[in-house]
Amino acid sequence: MRETLTASLGFKDYLAAPAGMGSAGKKLQMSNLTQVVNVDKNLKTLKKTVHASDIDQLLSSKGPFTFFAPSDTAFQKLDKGLLEKLFEPQNRQRLADLLSNHIVNGKIDYKELKDGDKLTTVNGRELQVQVNNGTVRIADIPVQPRDVKILNGVIHVMDTVII
Repeated sequence: MRETLTASLGFKDYLAAPAGMGSAGKKLQMSNLTQVVNVDKNLKTLKKTVHASDIDQLLSSKGPFTFFAPSDTAFQKLDKGLLEKLFEPQNRQRLADLLSNHIVNGKIDYKELKDGDKLTTVNGRELQVQVNNGTVRIADIPVQPRDVKILNGVIHVMDTVII
């Protein structure tokens, strides 16, 4: 029987649990990327942007997708006022395009990212992978060295938004 995380659990709790087990020893199964974004305490801003832009529909679909998810820290680095402007109804498509810069078709684990790889986002942008001394960078932005695997993909957290 499949269980999902409750709203009280955050992404860190999910990662800290032993190999697919929750804190109570029950198997956790996230069915889509949107569900993980919805419960992660470090992705609150991403959750708002995903729903405001309707990207949640894509991230809830079959996939699979690799999502280089910008953390709350990433959004705080944006120019003052930019995020508020993107939340305006007339800018919904611009917000969706910004988020699409972080989504690649297919499921790519951290260890599979190789120096010189070129990834194409769902909106056609090409992202360059750089690996130096074991650190993976996408578009010159460090990627946290862990995979959060979900039935329809994988999430890698970044601390900068790909503009």
